[in-house]
Amino acid sequence: MARVLLILIMIMFAVPVWAQDRAAAFDLGQDSFRAGRSVNHAVAGTDDLFMAGERVAGQGDITGSVHLAGRAITMEGAVGGDAYAAGEEVSLRGVVQGDVTAVGRAVSVAGVGGDLRMAGSELQLGGDVGGYAIVMGEDVAFDAVVAGDVRLAAQRVEWGGAASVAGRLIVYEAVPGDLQVPDRVIPADRIERREIEEWDGPQPPNWGRAILWFMLGVLVVAALAALIAALVPERLAEMRRQLLARPFRTLWLGFLTQSAVIGAGLLFAMTIIGLLLTPALIVVAVVGGFAGYIVAAYSFGVGLLLAFGRGEPDSIGSRMAAACVGALAAGFVGLIPFLGWLFVLALVLSGIGAIATRLFRPAFFRDLP
Repeated sequence: MARVLLILIMIMFAVPVWAQDRAAAFDLGQDSFRAGRSVNHAVAGTDDLFMAGERVAGQGDITGSVHLAGRAITMEGAVGGDAYAAGEEVSLRGVVQGDVTAVGRAVSVAGVGGDLRMAGSELQLGGDVGGYAIVMGEDVAFDAVVAGDVRLAAQRVEWGGAASVAGRLIVYEAVPGDLQVPDRVIPADRIERREIEEWDGPQPPNWGRAILWFMLGVLVVAALAALIAALVPERLAEMRRQLLARPFRTLWLGFLTQSAVIGAGLLFAMTIIGLLLTPALIVVAVVGGFAGYIVAAYSFGVGLLLAFGRGEPDSIGSRMAAACVGALAAGFVGLIPFLGWLFVLALVLSGIGAIATRLFRPAFFRDLP
C-alpha cells in the first residue's frame, strides 16, 4: 500500500526536472492537475487548474483559478477566477476575471478584471485592468486602461495608444523625473515620483539565488538524515518501517502530538505562572517538526527506492543515497503551489507520528496478537 501510494504521489506531482516525455494527469471533481515535460489542457468545464512542466499550455476556458509553473507558459483560454503564474516566459492571452500574479523573465498579460501584480525583465500589458496594477520590470510595454492606481518601477516604458491610468501613478525611479509620462496617459498632477529604494512590491525572480537556496536546503536535510541513519540505523529503520507500513496512522498520531505540544503552550500561557514554559514548548514544536521532516524525507526516499525495485538500505552508502533521493523528491514536490505545502505538512506530521510511536509506543499502535 505504501509503495503504491508513493509511486502515485511522484507521478501526479512530478516537476519538470524529473518529468518524462509523457505527461501525468488526473482530475479531482471539477479540478484538473497536469505535470510533465510538455503538458496541455483543453478540458471543458474545468473549475481550478494546476499545471507544472517545461512547457505548459492551457487552451480551454477555466471557471475557477489557474496555478501555472514552468519554463514556457501559455494560457489561451479565459479564466473566471484568479491566475498565478511563474516561469521564464509567461503569456496569459485570455482575459482573467479575477486577480493576476505573474513573475518571469518575459511576461505578457491580455486583460485583468481585478488587480494585477507582475514582475520580470520584459513585460507587456495589452489589456484593460479593472483594479490596481503593480508593475516592476526593465522594459515595459504599457498599452492598457487601468481603472485604479498604478505602481510602476521600470527602466524603459513604451506607452501605447490605449494607455491610460484612471487613478494615481506612483513611479519609482533611480533619479526621480527620468521616466517620461505623456499627458494623454495621466495628468502630471496625479503622478507621484519616489526613490527606487522605497519599492516594496513584487520583485523579478532571481533564479540563480533561488536554485542555490533550494539545493542548500536539500543538502542540509539529506546530510542530517544520512547522519542519523549512520548513528542510529536500527531506530531510524524502525521509524521508517512504521511510517511506510501505516502512513495514515502515523500522520494522525503526528497531528495529535503536535497539537498537544502547541495546545499545552497555550494552556500554560493562560495560567500566567506557566507563561515562562510557553517559549520552551514552541521550541519543542519547531524542533519536533524539523526532526519529523527529516525522518519522513528519509522514509520517502527509501519508499521510492523500494518502489523501483531496490532493496532496503543496509550500508552507509545506501542510506545516504536514500536520504538524498528523499530530500530531493520532497523538495521538488514542495515547490508545487498549494499542493506542495500540503504534501510537506503531511510529511512533517507523519515524521512526528513515527518519532512519537518510537518514543512512547501508544497502546493503540501496538500490534494485537
